[in-house]
Amino acid sequence: MSQKPGKKYVAAANQVEARAYQLAEAVSLVQKIKFTRFDETVEVHMRLGVDPKHADQMVRGTVVLPNGLGRSKTVLVIASGDKIREAQEAGADFAGGEEMVTRIQQESWTAFDAVIATPDMMRSVGRLGKVLGPRGLMPNPKTGTVTTDLAKAIRRGPHLQAPRRSGHGKLRRFGQIARHAGPFGVVDGQVVARLTGRTGIA
Repeated sequence: MSQKPGKKYVAAANQVEARAYQLAEAVSLVQKIKFTRFDETVEVHMRLGVDPKHADQMVRGTVVLPNGLGRSKTVLVIASGDKIREAQEAGADFAGGEEMVTRIQQESWTAFDAVIATPDMMRSVGRLGKVLGPRGLMPNPKTGTVTTDLAKAIRRGPHLQAPRRSGHGKLRRFGQIARHAGPFGVVDGQVVARLTGRTGIA
């Protein structure tokens, strides 16, 4: 049995016209019709016109967004030797070597939002695929999370990058991307900047 929409939902829906909106106009409207008490997240859904069942049509990558993602992330760095100290000095929340790998393996520890690894540690990090892979946390050279320049990765990568991928999750059949652009609490201009930075649309 379907649930009848609430009065607040209906009131918000009635303010949305059945037409295409310019991006800045749409962002302003979304913030205007907000009716929940918590700070919701603005999402953007894009149909790419590709068939993700074909490998040559898959879309993968990352994009560095202006103004960050609207939230902070806990960063784990897996490195060795002096690189561990370098990571700590650069602001990593957790930094270590084999002991971090062991902790994740034995305890399924995932109290972090991003993982960066140095190339020499990837043989060990590779054993964590079953834990990190499903969570999208596996370090990858293509996303800048396997690197020797830890300071740059910590400063820019995990905090400012957002993954973009077609054929992910429930949208696999439709070749779409759905990602958040930031919380309602940020100003319109920052949300628009994130969306244009991510999508290339205006």
